[in-house]
Amino acid sequence: MEKESSDLHGNAPDTCPVAILIIDMINDLEFPEGPQILQPAIEAASCIAELKKKAKDLRIPVIYANDNFGHWRSDLSVLVQHCLQTNVRGQPLVKLLQPEPTDYVVLKPKNSAFFETTLALLLTYLGAKRLILTGLSTDVCVQFTAQDAYLRDLDISVPSNCVASACMEQTQSSLAYMQRVLRADTTPTTELDLQRFL
Repeated sequence: MEKESSDLHGNAPDTCPVAILIIDMINDLEFPEGPQILQPAIEAASCIAELKKKAKDLRIPVIYANDNFGHWRSDLSVLVQHCLQTNVRGQPLVKLLQPEPTDYVVLKPKNSAFFETTLALLLTYLGAKRLILTGLSTDVCVQFTAQDAYLRDLDISVPSNCVASACMEQTQSSLAYMQRVLRADTTPTTELDLQRFL
């Protein structure tokens, strides 16, 4: 992988055959299904944080793909501050997964992280052939994103312990679909060897 440069003018992104995507984890969970998804989301966030640490050690790029929750003048830092400085349900997620300066950020207007975003172009510049999907919700934004990744001929991993939805049945059904139809690798991070993707 290329050495990181502090020169922001014309600086190409890192290059790596794999990238990790964290979907909608900067989230206040202040919606009707929030109470049901809170505990599974915290468990997933803890596993994602561990995965992110391993990725950083291997210089694998991490990309946050997040809803803007209808606030078109905001950016991810505003969403982070909202979740950390107010008493919202999703605060534990954001504490575990605060973006770092070296992370990439894509704000998405709809379910898929690819729809009307720069994600496909970013992955092209990175040279990524495999996308490791994590986040919320397994059966909605994660699955929509996985479908779009599959249509772009990307290899897909969806670690089963790094995704969550409002109920376990939804998560399991969605993981089974992605494994069967999209050929996704759903190996949990406890058994996932990131080194083999490099």
